[in-house]
Amino acid sequence: MTDITLIDTTLRDGNQSNWGATGLDTGMMLQIAPVMDRIGFEAIDFTTSTHMAVAVRFKKEDPWERLRLFKEAAPGTPLSFLTTGMRFISWEVASEELMEFAFRLLVRNGISRFAVMDPMNNLPAMLNMADVTRRAGGSQIVAALTFTLSPLHDDAHWCDKTRALCRSGRFDKIYVKDPGGLVSAERAATLFPALIEAAGGVPFEFHSHTTIGLAAFSYLEAAEAGVTCLHSSASAAANGTGQPAMRQTIANLRDMGHSVDVDDAAVAEMDAYITALAGAEALSVRGPGDYDRNYFNHQIPGGVMGTMIRQLRETGREHLLPQVLDEVSRVRAEFGYPIMVTPFSQLVATQAMLNVTSAERYQTVPDEVTRYVLGRFGTPAMPMDPEVEDRIRGSRRARELEDEPQMASLDELRSRIGKGFSDEEFLLRAVMPGDQVDAMTAAGPARRSYDPATRPTLDLIRELTSRKGLGSVRIEKPGFRLALSGGNR
Repeated sequence: MTDITLIDTTLRDGNQSNWGATGLDTGMMLQIAPVMDRIGFEAIDFTTSTHMAVAVRFKKEDPWERLRLFKEAAPGTPLSFLTTGMRFISWEVASEELMEFAFRLLVRNGISRFAVMDPMNNLPAMLNMADVTRRAGGSQIVAALTFTLSPLHDDAHWCDKTRALCRSGRFDKIYVKDPGGLVSAERAATLFPALIEAAGGVPFEFHSHTTIGLAAFSYLEAAEAGVTCLHSSASAAANGTGQPAMRQTIANLRDMGHSVDVDDAAVAEMDAYITALAGAEALSVRGPGDYDRNYFNHQIPGGVMGTMIRQLRETGREHLLPQVLDEVSRVRAEFGYPIMVTPFSQLVATQAMLNVTSAERYQTVPDEVTRYVLGRFGTPAMPMDPEVEDRIRGSRRARELEDEPQMASLDELRSRIGKGFSDEEFLLRAVMPGDQVDAMTAAGPARRSYDPATRPTLDLIRELTSRKGLGSVRIEKPGFRLALSGGNR
């Protein structure tokens, strides 16, 4: 049987899939970091540029400080960064110069592993990104092959991609990234033996989602086939549209005779902490999603589905959901079957909803969809519908966007932004609105610790101090005494 290692996804993908990437702050992460360091993870899936933007925008926390502090608290475990094409935070296509600068800063602040993902699985782009991350100092470069279903994407297609990536010599490992949770146990049983043979000895990982309840089963088939590393989360951040739960995955693997060399006491301590945190912060805790065959058609990720349902509900059109889902499948085919992963899942879903709620299809086309048709995100795996492509390319807005300027060089950005900033703050200002970075710096350092047990007390203090007319408050019970005093307001 196989020795299986684990990549933890609690802080990045679990947080993103189930809690909108806003569930955890720096203090919450730092509190559990030493325990996570003891577990024996192969790596911790720590951040993306999108998560770094969320830290600034919603938490008013410095993502570079978060990275440095976590690395200091968990020095023995590699931290991983997921690339998402030729962009950093901004959806604007970045220069190779800016990307290498960003990656050097990530390495300087604690990242050692880079998972190289291109939303179109564009091989030249992935090979180039591997070179950029290696030049920037990345010590482990992993190819993330993003899985999807379409008339083109059969096992032979995936084997060809795997063979080309692994023969390039640029990658230390490769993994199947299944953002839709589409790989069933039956598909895993045929897919992974073929992929592992095509990889020619490059180690394989598997990353999937429990959106329709398949991932826990496909993980076990992947391990049987020779996959040596699986991605999972602490129980409270797992399942739903996230990864399978870590403790159950470990138990299932061991029951099948596989070895998982982790500190079980530390795993239990981490699991208990994240569970208590989720309860204190009222974060959703879910089981695997229901099996839904229609999901294989539209393939909308959980976060995008939730946003779409909310938008339909807010406009009194929730009854149109089945029609929108059918339209998603149609739009995706017309767009050349893009992989339903950020940003394409958002583009396809938005256009489908507009097509259903407008007087005619493609009456309204968002700028990002026009940029997609113009090729700003690369070339689709299959040709676009010529009528749809011609309609969008021939619009006045398309002609305007063809002439829009590309991202400035580093020197131009430095001249525009000014001096006196660290490299890290300069990069944030280069790709984010300045007022958001100003608010982050004004907020000061993030908290360094967190105790879920104190949340009720802090909520009580916050409520009491918000009330006018209270001069003093005293609460006592066995083992607890709280006294607040101040002038009447």
